Amino acid sequence: MKILIIEDEPSLQELMARSLAKEQHVVETASNYAEAESRLADYSYDCVLLDIMLPDGNGLRLLGELKAQDRREAVIIISARDSLEDKIRGLEDGADDYLPKPFHLAELSARIRSVARRTRGGGRRGITLGNVTVEPESFRAVVDGRELQLLKKEFDILAYFMQRPGHVIDKAVLAEAVWGDHIDQADNFNFVYSQMKNLRRKLEEAGATIELKAVYGFGYKLVCP
Repeated sequence: MKILIIEDEPSLQELMARSLAKEQHVVETASNYAEAESRLADYSYDCVLLDIMLPDGNGLRLLGELKAQDRREAVIIISARDSLEDKIRGLEDGADDYLPKPFHLAELSARIRSVARRTRGGGRRGITLGNVTVEPESFRAVVDGRELQLLKKEFDILAYFMQRPGHVIDKAVLAEAVWGDHIDQADNFNFVYSQMKNLRRKLEEAGATIELKAVYGFGYKLVCP
């Protein structure tokens, strides 16, 4: 998953980022309202961890902007303000969960997994297309009941496409989603081509009925029977 942490306390922000990165998530951070608004305008995320009290604005207003734009990001509010009024307002405004500070990192990870299951489709633990299943929580991919051995980025790419069947994905969008928004500093996308080539080969050799097809001049799309 690609996660944006919006948190103005440097030590907590770093602690959360390190913990989630160890769980193989792509993690980006913002320390204030303006920075968060800029990142959300330029990039998309799977989950946003949103502090209410930011030095230059209220996180609930940012939540309102996200929902008004019909954004797909799951939002978990993380805040030291644990009043019932704040919690109710956050949930009514469209937040997927509310986690008061202080919290254990294990609980944060569990909350993220929980909202990911809900937003990916009614609580399913895996995503299945054709004879291929990916399980984002355990980082497993299975073809016809046999586990497919993938590198971390290969799995991330496959999971990304499995959530968007039939959609043409531009190579730059794919790179940003899987490698993070610092990818715009890269000179070329050769690393994307290499990962895609290996993933497509592994799927074909495993007898997958889905196919990651190149769309000349645009990018790639997942085609399933």
